[in-house]
Amino acid sequence: MKPFFTSLLITAVFSLSSFTTQNTIDNVIGALRSGNASELAKYFDDNVELTLPDKSDSYSKAQAQQIVRDFFSNNNVKGFDLKHKGDSPGGHFCIGTLQTAAGNFRTNVFLKTRNGREVVKEIRFQPVE
Repeated sequence: MKPFFTSLLITAVFSLSSFTTQNTIDNVIGALRSGNASELAKYFDDNVELTLPDKSDSYSKAQAQQIVRDFFSNNNVKGFDLKHKGDSPGGHFCIGTLQTAAGNFRTNVFLKTRNGREVVKEIRFQPVE
C-alpha cells in the first residue's frame, strides 16, 4: 500500500508542476492577446532580450515593460493568434501572430526556468509582409 501512495504523490507533484508551467505560458499568451504590457511584464526576467522592427537589445525588466507598452499602444493591439507552443531546452516557447491596427507581427516568446519559476527571457516582434 505504501508504494501506491508514494507513486500517487510523485504523480501529483509532476502534474502540478507541469500545470504551473503551462499556466505561465498561457498567462503570457493572454497578456499578448489583450495587449497588456503590465500583465506581460509580471513574467519578465530581470533582463529581457527584445527585438522590435526598429530596435533590438537587452533591457532591464522596467525598460522592457515601457518599450513593450509603447509598442502595444503605438500599434493598437487587436489580438494574438497562437500558432505553436512547446518545450525548449530549459523552458518553453510560443510562436504566433500579434494582430494590430498597424499590421501583423510574427511573435516569438522564449521562457526559461529561473529559481524554480518560469520567466520571459526573449520576445521578438517581426513584421509580417
